[in-house]
Amino acid sequence: MSGESKELRILMLEDTSTDAELIEHAMRRGGISFSSLRVETREAFSMALDEYRPDIILSDYKLPSFDGMTALQMARDAHPEIPVIMVTGALSDIEAVDLIQAGAKDYVLKDRLARLPPAIRRVLSAEQGVRARKEAENALRESYRQVKLARDEWNSAFDAVKDPLFFHDRSGSITRCNRAYVEQAGLPFREIIGKPYWEIFPKGEGPLASCGSVLGNFLETADEEILAEGGRTFISRSFSARDADGEYLFSVHIMEDITERKKSDAEILRVNRLMKTLSEANRSLLHAADEADLMRRMCEVITGSGRYMRAWIGLAKEDGRIDPVAVSGDLGKPVESVNLSWKEQGLGPAGMAVRTCRTQIAISDVPGFEAWKIPAAEFGCQSCIALPLQENGKVFGVLNICSAESSVMTPDEVALLEEMAGDLTFGIVNLRTRSERDRAVVERQEYAERLRSSLEDALQAIAYTVEMRDPYTAGHQRRVANLAAKIASMLGLPEDQVHGIRLAGIVHDLGKILVPAEILSRPGKLSEIEFGLIKVHPQAGYDILKGIDFPWPIAQAVLQHHERLDGSGYPAGFRDGAIILEARILTVADVVEAMSSHRPYRPGRGIGVALAEIRENRGRLYDPQIVDACLELFEMGYVLPSV
Repeated sequence: MSGESKELRILMLEDTSTDAELIEHAMRRGGISFSSLRVETREAFSMALDEYRPDIILSDYKLPSFDGMTALQMARDAHPEIPVIMVTGALSDIEAVDLIQAGAKDYVLKDRLARLPPAIRRVLSAEQGVRARKEAENALRESYRQVKLARDEWNSAFDAVKDPLFFHDRSGSITRCNRAYVEQAGLPFREIIGKPYWEIFPKGEGPLASCGSVLGNFLETADEEILAEGGRTFISRSFSARDADGEYLFSVHIMEDITERKKSDAEILRVNRLMKTLSEANRSLLHAADEADLMRRMCEVITGSGRYMRAWIGLAKEDGRIDPVAVSGDLGKPVESVNLSWKEQGLGPAGMAVRTCRTQIAISDVPGFEAWKIPAAEFGCQSCIALPLQENGKVFGVLNICSAESSVMTPDEVALLEEMAGDLTFGIVNLRTRSERDRAVVERQEYAERLRSSLEDALQAIAYTVEMRDPYTAGHQRRVANLAAKIASMLGLPEDQVHGIRLAGIVHDLGKILVPAEILSRPGKLSEIEFGLIKVHPQAGYDILKGIDFPWPIAQAVLQHHERLDGSGYPAGFRDGAIILEARILTVADVVEAMSSHRPYRPGRGIGVALAEIRENRGRLYDPQIVDACLELFEMGYVLPSV
């Protein structure tokens, strides 16, 4: 309870006024500031739950008209957030356990009313902890929702890829494909999944030759050209996806339709004059490091052929300017000194090409582009072709090629230059897309890591909440987590699994938040009933954690960490094969830390006694391999950390 300034509203179900006065006297004497409403009947109690809205309920167990268990159930059904403490004259052990299991937060006998004020404070403090935990759980659920949203967005992006794309396993069976692949295959999705890809698309006698290199090399891309049914040509780009340890997961195939490009290549071969220029231009597309490098290389290839004196590329700006960003060749005057525009005042071929989205040709002795001819003559330019660079019908730039000759360009030459401009556009768009995709991948990875970090921070906060209730065992969970992780590493488990075991250790006693604090910290031996309450904590911890979608079996490890190989453990009495590895490791670490550390009901027995315990019960209670790893760890000098 945070401070004593707030006056508590207490609903008292008590049929004896004298007892009610004694209870109120005990609370005032204990420093509780309160106002109370006493009721005796079921009807009055039901009405007070809604109208009085108490902070806490104090209920007698036996009343003339009905009993405390019924009252408890009514309170839990109507307002589960209001804690109930039973204040009664007599209560059997069985009745006490039934009440606690039914939801009562505590019980106080009327001949021990001095216990009531601290019990009220403890229960209200615990309720605040429960609310904090629920808020943390809600935050975790929101994190999970964000992860799911990111996954759905990735699925949408996967289907948005225009090229046929599919995944297959080591046997070549298709495990996933995008919409473009389904359309190319001409089959329903259900008839594609699980089939060898060479029976679907691209069809063949067996797997592609590139599959062998993909399976044998880490993320090594392998390209293979395929002639498909119907005469269309595809490039298959394949690579393998592997986990952090380099183990093969699946292969990815991207099928790019290059049919039209092949036709263009055939046309290029028929035009010897431009063969070298176009070939080198295509090489620039492959080797360019970025967009600026690609445009610079393209201009140099064009002028390097000797056919053209200058080439430059300009980008169309929103304000109407054409901004030259790459240039090659010598015209005696820089392109930047010319006022270039694609608006109505732009009367040159470059501006007209951008404005009309069509190739423009200007020749000095042919009518047209009169305003351009005067400045062009100063450059020594006798002819010019301006080719728009466009994506999805929108022009974003222009490729300008100038010649010192005034001869008319042939249709084949124009067609090849337009193809060159198209390849340039393809390269620019792909480079931009790749840059945006790489940035998006990095952002998604960073976001996923932040979500994972937030999840782990929430677990740390939950563990700290448990430890604050029990100062005698503060740090126990963290020491167990540290030892369990060290044992897991000794066993050679993967780093990610070790990390999950460490997190399970941090919250393995989370269920103790539901055990009364005075039982956890009471000196001396616990009664059978009290020990029974403590034995509930693995199940309670599991119930808290089971709804959270961890990437590790944390909830199961918490549930099973008090199980033993011979079935003598609790809560389920699982035997050897039913206990998961993570729980077996936590069991050994928990026993060693608990026996060697001080407890309110006994002094610490020392690490020697703890290690003797697991050694003597190796194979009977505890997993022998885990015991051996733990013993070897301490022989190497390991010491439980001081937390």
